[in-house]
Amino acid sequence: MNEPCEYEFIVDGAVSDRVLLLFPELTARVDVRHSSTRLTGELTDIAAARGVIARIESLGLTLLSFRRYP
Repeated sequence: MNEPCEYEFIVDGAVSDRVLLLFPELTARVDVRHSSTRLTGELTDIAAARGVIARIESLGLTLLSFRRYP
């Protein structure tokens, strides 16, 4: 059985507050210096993480990095 894990998604650019509302399960931090947005949060499994990636792609955002923390 899968246990929830912490995930991190780094997206290119400063994502607007309006778009961030589409990721209620994640916490966002915009890094103006590197022009990226870091989304983090605990997800139930890899399928939930893939759902986040699908949302990122469907919004036309560029995923720079994806990481799972044990």
